[in-house]
Amino acid sequence: FFLSLFFTNFSCQVESKSSIQALQNMPRVLRDVEALKQEASFLKEQMVLVKEDIRKFEQDTVQSMQVLVAIDQVKSRMQLSAEALQEADKWSTLSADIEETFKTQDFAVISSKLTSMQGSLAMLVDTPDYSDKCVHLEALKNRLEALASTQIVSTFNSMATDQAKLFVKVFSEMDRMPQLLAYYYKCHKGQLLSSWVELSQSELTVNQQLSEFYDNLLSAWHAQIHWTSQVFKKPYEVVTVLLIQTLGNMVPSVPVCVSSALERCDPEGRLEALLELHHTTSTFTHSLEAATLPHLEANPMKLCELVCVLLEPYKSYQLQYGELEEVNLLIQISAVPLEHGEVMDCVQELSQSVAKLFSLAGGAVERCVRLSDGLAVRGLLHALKALFTKYVSDFSTTLQSIRRKCKLEEMPTSSVFQEDWTAFQNSVRIIATCGELLRQFGAFEQQLSNKILGTAGKYLSESYSPRSLPAIQEVSSSDRKCPSGRSPWQEYNYLQKGNTAEYNGVMELLYSLKATGASSLLAEPRAALTRLNQQANRLAFDSVFLQIKHQIHQLLPSYQSGDVGPGDRYTDDLPTFSLSPQEYIKYLSNVMDALGLQPSRSLQNILALLRSRPEDYRQTAKPLPRRMASTIAAIRGLDY
Repeated sequence: FFLSLFFTNFSCQVESKSSIQALQNMPRVLRDVEALKQEASFLKEQMVLVKEDIRKFEQDTVQSMQVLVAIDQVKSRMQLSAEALQEADKWSTLSADIEETFKTQDFAVISSKLTSMQGSLAMLVDTPDYSDKCVHLEALKNRLEALASTQIVSTFNSMATDQAKLFVKVFSEMDRMPQLLAYYYKCHKGQLLSSWVELSQSELTVNQQLSEFYDNLLSAWHAQIHWTSQVFKKPYEVVTVLLIQTLGNMVPSVPVCVSSALERCDPEGRLEALLELHHTTSTFTHSLEAATLPHLEANPMKLCELVCVLLEPYKSYQLQYGELEEVNLLIQISAVPLEHGEVMDCVQELSQSVAKLFSLAGGAVERCVRLSDGLAVRGLLHALKALFTKYVSDFSTTLQSIRRKCKLEEMPTSSVFQEDWTAFQNSVRIIATCGELLRQFGAFEQQLSNKILGTAGKYLSESYSPRSLPAIQEVSSSDRKCPSGRSPWQEYNYLQKGNTAEYNGVMELLYSLKATGASSLLAEPRAALTRLNQQANRLAFDSVFLQIKHQIHQLLPSYQSGDVGPGDRYTDDLPTFSLSPQEYIKYLSNVMDALGLQPSRSLQNILALLRSRPEDYRQTAKPLPRRMASTIAAIRGLDY
């Protein structure tokens, strides 16, 4: 209690002292607040004054700056006028002296004067007689060019590097580099074209002429690249243009040479001659490609133009490759006769023709790749179908001839029959030939599919879809430039340039082959060969039953004449068989089973009677014709 009372008294004393001190300090605090108010008011007045001073200063500065800008503009115009007057005076002086300068015949001095005049003319654009001055300067440049033309030609012909550099410097300063390059092209193009004229008038073949001329062009390329690299800023573009102009001015031109060479060839040798010419050009393009590969980015557009100039002469022939190949294959397959006098010779020719057929087909595939890089695949397929159609037709005709020679269609005669299985043996050989045909055809079709995908497949984009054909047509018809960063030599595509619809068809074919992975390129020829195999099997079947027909005819002379009644027994002597009846029956059955033949209903009935056991013969014969059953029973020596 006492402690609590003590704290209460202490708190009261402290509060009393604090209140007294606060009351004592209040007047001083009020005086300080009043002083602060006065200082704030004074500061506000000073800020207003400063703001007004700043506004006045800005107004004065703007006016001063406007005056300074106007003065500067006047100064600039005065300077330009002074320079124009100086250049006008300089132009007048140079114009007055230029005639005397031309009399000196000093090319360097004259070019220096003209360069100075050109610099002066640039300052006189706004003068009234500016156009007249331009015409006058161009006339002076023409005079200088004419004066130096002989020396320029001599420099380029002799390939004088220092003098050529001087001409490049002067013509660059006069903005006349195209004219100087025209002299360069004319000099070296003339030399190359002269060599072509000599070659074209020689006794060499067209292919040899082109080969030697391409060698000259390749040598010129390397020599000119070495020299122009020291003279011109863009040597690769300069030499590329030189080759383009040379190839474009050849007389006779490459297309004319190719056409005349093919016209002189026989039809069977025309395609091979075309391939030789194309190979010669391709060899040259590959050499140029290797030479230009490190510098593709230097002149891609000019390289594209050069590639087109080199390869365009063959485009029309590449587009009609299918027709050319079809004619070639039909001529060659016609030189493989299958028909001969003797049956054995026919069979042998049929067997040997298989290798010849697929040799021709394989050669066509290789020619397609060589001439079109696989892009002419649809024309190739058309030609191959014509080849196989012709072969199947000739093969079938030969089979019909063999049937006639073996008398398979004739009715048996009453002459003495001698058992002869030669026709059947020949038929078996023909069946083996047909089997080999089908086997090699399947392998060839798969190889053809792989070959096409391996060559033309590179033109198929990963993003290709048949549904995007309209877009492809639009792009391919408008895009005639080489893609950036890609070799023009590899990007050249004659089919896309020459026949967009055909190109889209090839892309669709490649897409189908790649997507399905199955080879169905030659479905029609495969079906024709299958029918041919069936025809060969029918020939073998008829050859087997030729023996039965003759034996039945020998046994039943009266049956064939219609004199035997339904229940009559035959008492004529049976023929002498080379085998016993049971062995003969077993042999025929085994032959038919091995061949897998399906005989007609009558022959099936005969076979059933021949196979039945003696004790079951009557039961087997009940549903069959009585005369047939009696005949077979007589052959087998059975009571019926």
